[in-house]
Amino acid sequence: MASTIKAILRKKPNQEGKFPIALRVTNNRSSTYVYLKQYVKESEWDAIGQKVKKAHPNSVWLNNLILSKKAEINDQLLQLASQKKDNSVAAVRKTIKQVAGAGFFSQANLYCDQLEKNGKFNRKSADLPRVNRFKEFLKGADISFTDINPALLRQFQTYLRSKRKVTERTVVNHLVVIRTIFNQAITAGLVDQKYYPFGKGKISIKFPDSAKIGLTSEEVKKLEDIELKDGQHHARNLWLISFFFAGMRISDVLRLKWSDFQNDRLYYSMGKNLKAGSLKVPEKASKILAGYSEDTAHDLVFPDLTRMVDLSDAYVVQSYIKTRTKSCNDYLKQIGELIGLSKPLTMHIARHTFAQISSDKIPVNILQRLYRHSDIKTTMGYQSNFINKGADDALDLVIGK
Repeated sequence: MASTIKAILRKKPNQEGKFPIALRVTNNRSSTYVYLKQYVKESEWDAIGQKVKKAHPNSVWLNNLILSKKAEINDQLLQLASQKKDNSVAAVRKTIKQVAGAGFFSQANLYCDQLEKNGKFNRKSADLPRVNRFKEFLKGADISFTDINPALLRQFQTYLRSKRKVTERTVVNHLVVIRTIFNQAITAGLVDQKYYPFGKGKISIKFPDSAKIGLTSEEVKKLEDIELKDGQHHARNLWLISFFFAGMRISDVLRLKWSDFQNDRLYYSMGKNLKAGSLKVPEKASKILAGYSEDTAHDLVFPDLTRMVDLSDAYVVQSYIKTRTKSCNDYLKQIGELIGLSKPLTMHIARHTFAQISSDKIPVNILQRLYRHSDIKTTMGYQSNFINKGADDALDLVIGK
């Protein structure tokens, strides 16, 4: 029996007394409903014509939406029939679900929930505001995946640049989140690959180059030599430990345990990619470590996380690490002013500093091991920000020193 598609008003009004527009898809005497997430008054609906009356201010747009969704559903049903696939009620419902596409923001909520369950606090705290900005751009309305097209995403890019005044890197980060959620929906069978708005001839995602600036050897020496107390002293110690261990991330520094140190070497797994390895403990690092008690909660080297009762909840731990990092960066900003730095001093700058000072001194394959990158291309791309000798020499040949 052929399927039929009819636009109707469902009979359960919202708080404003308006009724939801839906498409009723009937196959083998069983009906499936696709809600368009649009509401009108009963007096604004033409039941016979299956459309919104002209009196409604957005009648043209709403009627085009109805026709567009009908066409999409009909196209999928014809494909199902022509390919002689299963045309059972369950198969048709799955197809309709795919065409209608679960709302983008319901999938976005699922995506953020999964980040939390997987302990990805930093990722969630960065991506959730990006999702909310997309919702803000759409004025709070949900949107199906089939309606997220290149034209809409270009409008969103313009909105971010002109209204939110963000950098190009931030614009790209927003698109990456939308792409990730879109891929999640495709994997879940909620939307067909043909509606994918990214790729050749559509929306191309390319990260812009960004300048990475670290401290010079002379500036590191100033940081080491300055007399500091209490919070500033501890923040400086954390920064130097990060630097001494090849730009170790602050999240890994704060989770260091005394048991990680064996036979004058540090053994630890990087939190970001779980890559394990060991490093020699430099004498300068040993002197800093000697100033901390070995009798601490959870066997932690540094006291920042010792107040936590349980370190097994990765999400809660990352949340607390973010708070401690902010406090540390506040102290580092004060120290930067004390030693006369003209560049920002943060924990992450320790990683850039190691890269900058090592740029012309260490072979790239050794740097790959120190950074624990899976692909040497990642190391080469990262290190290219700091290798200037060749370009500087070439400039000297032309204009002289």
